[in-house]
Amino acid sequence: MTLFGRTLGAEEIASLVFMLGTLALWLFVLRGERDWRRWFTRWEADRKARREAEIANRNRPGDPPSGPARGPWG
Repeated sequence: MTLFGRTLGAEEIASLVFMLGTLALWLFVLRGERDWRRWFTRWEADRKARREAEIANRNRPGDPPSGPARGPWG
């Protein structure tokens, strides 16, 4: 096989195949890490929004307490 005017032997062809396979594997891993990071960032933002909504609902002035009554005065 000739590539750019140079004749490639079996070892060089095997090396090229190995490097292309490594590149493909690296791209799949990179895609998985990117998807996982995107999912985690979205999950963390949703969790933070839920937590802030709970705190906002808990701290409303004038609302009766949401927990069980404690003592004779509530």
